[in-house]
Amino acid sequence: MARFQNRVGMTVAGAFALLACVSLTACSSTGGKKAEDARKAATAQGRAAVTTPRWTIAMITHSGDGDTFWDIVQSGAKQAAVKDNINFLYSHDDEAQQQAQLVDAAIDKKVDGIIVSLAKPDALKAAVARAQKAGIPVVTVNSGSAQSKEFGALSHIGQDETIAGEAVGEELNKRGRKNALCVLHEQGNVGHEQRCDGVEKTFHGKVRKLYVNGTNMPDVQSAVGAKLQADRDVDAVVTLGAPYADTVVKAKVDAGSKAEVDTFDLNAKVAAELKDGTLGFAVDQQPYLQGYEAVDLLWLYKYNGDVLGGGKPVLTGPQIITKDQAGALAAYADRGTR
Repeated sequence: MARFQNRVGMTVAGAFALLACVSLTACSSTGGKKAEDARKAATAQGRAAVTTPRWTIAMITHSGDGDTFWDIVQSGAKQAAVKDNINFLYSHDDEAQQQAQLVDAAIDKKVDGIIVSLAKPDALKAAVARAQKAGIPVVTVNSGSAQSKEFGALSHIGQDETIAGEAVGEELNKRGRKNALCVLHEQGNVGHEQRCDGVEKTFHGKVRKLYVNGTNMPDVQSAVGAKLQADRDVDAVVTLGAPYADTVVKAKVDAGSKAEVDTFDLNAKVAAELKDGTLGFAVDQQPYLQGYEAVDLLWLYKYNGDVLGGGKPVLTGPQIITKDQAGALAAYADRGTR
C-alpha cells in the first residue's frame, strides 16, 4: 500500500515525490491570510506518479453541508487521486435516500470505482448491489463496518465505532468521571449509536444519551445547556463530532456546569482547545487517512487486483488525543490533514 510523506513549502513543479505530498482543501477559522496562503500552498497538485489509465472514482458520503470532518477526508482522497492519476468525483447528502440516488448517478456515469459511507446501511444496500451488478468495485469508508462485507464491498476503511466508544469509556474511568452525557447529533446513524453504546460498555459510571438536531447549532447549544442545568451530576459530556465540541463548551459555560467536554474527531479548533485545556480529550479516527487509503485501494485493485483486510475492517482509529499530544498535532490539524 502506498504511503505518503509530508512536504511543506514546495513549488508546484517539485510538489511530488514518488508517493505523495500533503493534500489540503479544508478551511480553518484560524491563522489569518498568512496561514491561509500556507494551506493553499500545501494543496494537492503536481503530476501523477503512475502511468496507469485515468480511471474515475466517485466518493459519496452522508455528510451534511459544512462538515469539516469530510473536508479532511476529501483532502486525503484528492491527494491519493493526484498521485494515482485518478479523476476524483465527490458528492454528499445527509439524507440516506438522496445519498443512494447519488450512488445511482455515479453508476450511470460508469465510474471505475465507488467509495461510500454507510451511516444508514439499509438505505444504501440496494444501491451498492446495483454497483456490483454493473461491475463497479466498491470500498466503504467511515461508517458501516459491520455491513461492508455483507454488502460485498472490497474493504472497509475506518474505525470500529464500538471499539472507539469503549476507548472513551476507559479514558473517562481514568479521569474519575461518574456521570457522562453522550450527545447524538444525527438520529438513525448506526455509528453514533455504537459509539455511545461502546462508552456505556466500559464506563464504570452512568451514561445518558441526548439526541439533538445536529443541523442547527443553536438548538444543540440550547438542548445541551438545558440538560446540564437540569442534571448537575453530569461531569462529562461526549460529543460525536468535532464541530459540536465548541458549541457544547458554550452550553456548559452558560449552564454554569463544571463538566469536562470531550469529543470524537479532531480539527484545528479542537486541537487548540485541547492544548489550552478547554477540552479534556479527543478521539481521532484519522479521516485524511480514510480518504487517502480508500482511493489508493481502488487504484491498487484496478491495477493489481489487491485488497486489504481479509474481510475485516482496516482500522484507522481510535487514537486518544490529550493535551500532551495536541501541540504536536496542531500544525497538521491547522492545515486540514488531521
